[in-house]
Amino acid sequence: MTKYDPAHRDEHGRYTGAEDTVSDHGPVEDAYLAAIAAFAEAAGADQLEIREPQTGGFVHFGLEPPVDGYGLADLFPAGPAGFHDGALVPIAVGLELVRSMLRDNGAWCRLEAEGALTVHVGWDQYLYIGSNLPCETALARTRALGLFPERIDASPYDFAPDDAAYVQRPADADFWARLHWTVITHRAVFLEEVFAANASRWHRLTRDNIETVRSQLAPRSRLAVWPDLLTDVDKAVAALPDEDLVEIVWEDEDGQITSTVVDETQFAAVTSQLAGARAAGVVSMYAGEDLPLFTAVLPDSDGVLRARWQTEPTPGDRDWAFLKTLRRGQVVTGTVTTIASFGVTFVDIGGFTAMINIPELSWRPFDHPSDVVSVGQEVTAEVLDVDMVRERVPLSLRAVEEDPWPQVAQRIGEVVIGPVTKIVPFGVFVRIEDREDGFQGLVHTSELDESSGDVVEVGDALTVKIIDVDLARRRIALSHVQALTSATEGQPCD
Repeated sequence: MTKYDPAHRDEHGRYTGAEDTVSDHGPVEDAYLAAIAAFAEAAGADQLEIREPQTGGFVHFGLEPPVDGYGLADLFPAGPAGFHDGALVPIAVGLELVRSMLRDNGAWCRLEAEGALTVHVGWDQYLYIGSNLPCETALARTRALGLFPERIDASPYDFAPDDAAYVQRPADADFWARLHWTVITHRAVFLEEVFAANASRWHRLTRDNIETVRSQLAPRSRLAVWPDLLTDVDKAVAALPDEDLVEIVWEDEDGQITSTVVDETQFAAVTSQLAGARAAGVVSMYAGEDLPLFTAVLPDSDGVLRARWQTEPTPGDRDWAFLKTLRRGQVVTGTVTTIASFGVTFVDIGGFTAMINIPELSWRPFDHPSDVVSVGQEVTAEVLDVDMVRERVPLSLRAVEEDPWPQVAQRIGEVVIGPVTKIVPFGVFVRIEDREDGFQGLVHTSELDESSGDVVEVGDALTVKIIDVDLARRRIALSHVQALTSATEGQPCD
């Protein structure tokens, strides 16, 4: 619906009349509000829900100067955070929000009564009403008010996601557990709470206040977790670029955190405000330059994520999204990227770095991980766990291979000849398979035949009998004495 007479349009549909494109702050504006009230009554809507609110740096029309408080002060006496996504307001408040948008006061939102009514204020005083009913009475009322309604298929201001395929991370139990762990690791982090576009609050999180801050967040806020970016004030000022759009964040002596978005023309004015700050930091506003550790959006109290807006994905968010696709016991393929000096092997599985601890590399003995794998090698492994808090995925190479130990257990009683591989105070180890990574068993000193007086050395061939295989502890017990006895018992009598 508009205040513009369709008869005053040229062949291209452009308005050629004398009607001003700003609000008259009078009878025409009141006519708009009365028409909306008529549609709300026809749709049976007694309250409206605020969706995707925007304030401050956003000026929808640009034809009237914004006012202090964006026209919201009298509507949300508890503060601007009351103007949040999902807030339910009575029709009377919703009409005043439309008035504020018609006057271009610096705030904008979509208004909805789910499944029944939508109200969008558009450019040049165009108003878009969506209803699930014909609303013929409301249409007649609109015409009687001197406005011009026109049926269209959809509002150009209907919500459209930035990326329909993007899976938004919710601020759920996993998120808060991850945040607790991050705070412990970093000692302190910053939480940026965006409750409306261009409207945010910053919180410095410690182990002592994280739950208090959590309880005070505006519903459906977008959250961004930053490292402890507040540093020495002089260094922060020196870090200001020659020309750029940045957000400057500073903390005063009382612990109050303030932020403002400025360009190079405003640096001098903001620098003077930092004179009394005890800490400050600078974040670039250009996409991809400065990114938080990870982001999320607050779900409703029932755990369902109903906010439709999205955060800009960070590497941490992409890791989370990938981890959500994994499950314990899943078999994955990856490429070995690093064999660390402490033995852990790192594997790239679809852009995420997983790890293989030494015991999970092979069922068989080896001296160093490089004996089993090499950098650049493609491997297939099983996912042992998916740790969403620490964002770690341990893998196992041996889990996708047949366990050879049951076959070894079937060899109990067998006499073999194998090389001595190691000498320890309580016995010697002997390899019982003819291969470099063959299994080794222990010949305890009590099972060594020392009657000949020969000294056993590494590399000597020793005849042993397999007397026990402990599958639980993966240990093989051998006996030199019993092997010799078995050989004697097998000889013919004189």
